[in-house]
Amino acid sequence: MSKANKQKLLIIEDDLGLQSQLRWHFDQYEVIVASDREEALAAVRLHEPPIILQDLGLPPDDEGVEEGFRCIREITSLSPAAKIIVMTGNSDYENAVRAVAMGAYDFYQKPVNADTLDLILQRAFHIYNLEEQHRRLQEQQQAPLSGIIACDPGMLKICRTIEKLAPTNVTCTLTGESGTGKEVLAKALHRLSPRAHNRMVAINCAAVPENLMESELFGYEKGAFTGANKRTLGKVEMAHEGTLFLDEIGDMPLALQAKLLRFLQERKIERVGGREEIPVDVRVICATNKNLQEMVKQGTFREDLFYRICEMEIHIPPLRERYGDKLLLARHFLRMYTEQNSSHVVGFSPEAVEAIETYDWPGNIREMENRVKRAVVMADDKLVSSQDLGIAPTGESLNINLRHVRQNAERAAILRALTMTESNISATAKLLGVTRPTLYDLLKKYNIQVPGGAHDIQE
Repeated sequence: MSKANKQKLLIIEDDLGLQSQLRWHFDQYEVIVASDREEALAAVRLHEPPIILQDLGLPPDDEGVEEGFRCIREITSLSPAAKIIVMTGNSDYENAVRAVAMGAYDFYQKPVNADTLDLILQRAFHIYNLEEQHRRLQEQQQAPLSGIIACDPGMLKICRTIEKLAPTNVTCTLTGESGTGKEVLAKALHRLSPRAHNRMVAINCAAVPENLMESELFGYEKGAFTGANKRTLGKVEMAHEGTLFLDEIGDMPLALQAKLLRFLQERKIERVGGREEIPVDVRVICATNKNLQEMVKQGTFREDLFYRICEMEIHIPPLRERYGDKLLLARHFLRMYTEQNSSHVVGFSPEAVEAIETYDWPGNIREMENRVKRAVVMADDKLVSSQDLGIAPTGESLNINLRHVRQNAERAAILRALTMTESNISATAKLLGVTRPTLYDLLKKYNIQVPGGAHDIQE
């Protein structure tokens, strides 16, 4: 088997003789060796081995800290998917159990029995490969629609809405900040519709000069104006039996809005310089990053047109409000651009992951794609750093402790229920779906003071 096809095994052992024997015995693997914690961490960063065989009895550092346990903790943080098998002395069972509690996959007690160790390693590689397949399947499931990467509940709900709307002719307007993926969702609407075999024609209302917008939309007849040397079809006619995508419709000139409204009502157009009414069968999808309702109040957008294009309005949340989507999208773009550029980059450093999660992403998905693309080109190491991304570390730690999250949610729910029931204990317990004794325990647990005392409330 060539070295490229061999699975990687990292052996952390300070005894050079045993290190040499293990390297020789495990010649079916690509063996990487390290003698101490620093070498081990460097090897994990460089090679990303799926399985690590570590001697728990590494000598302590200058300050007397147990290097073996420290090594497990740091490797687990650096490469959570890796399987660490610790080797301990024959009478060191307690430390072996402690190592497993810290995140090690399994342990093996010396002296080394080659056959037993082979079986432990084979099982570890098998489990790792199964978990890797599971991770890939999960990533595939996190693409709810073709071209859309999301796991945020709000975005998944939007994807279900797109699926329901696609077979209809309902005029949809997609709203949201620039870079949130409005055009991607518009394409998904078209692709899932019965019109998918016909064209989707897009026009950016903000990019076309006001004096050319009408002819761009509806076309023109020969001689309609200077330079009109032949009859030219507009975007609306070109989209016949397909989909017309009006991007940035909030920037459409007010004078042209009346003509667009007439077309939407009658589904007929007149070319500039022409008198013939031409019926057009087209599904219309609009998008804007502006607040159309506010524009209606200010008189810069027609109210009747607003209600015509918003038969269904879909608001796309900004990336900063999508729970779980930041890292999911970042990894998607990383895979895409490492393949395109044949890059050596394999992932994000822990510091980069933290930066991705805590950064606000004012430019949303478009900004993320650009930053990751640049980072893949500029990265010197196998792991992209926050410096490669151009994001300064905030120093803010990520609060993803499940127990804390659950406690905060419970406390917030109790306070909300008390407010809704005007601090009536029976009504609060009923609203929360718990018994009164359980509610009293929760009030005590979260130190929630009820006016008048919980036992004295008139119920």
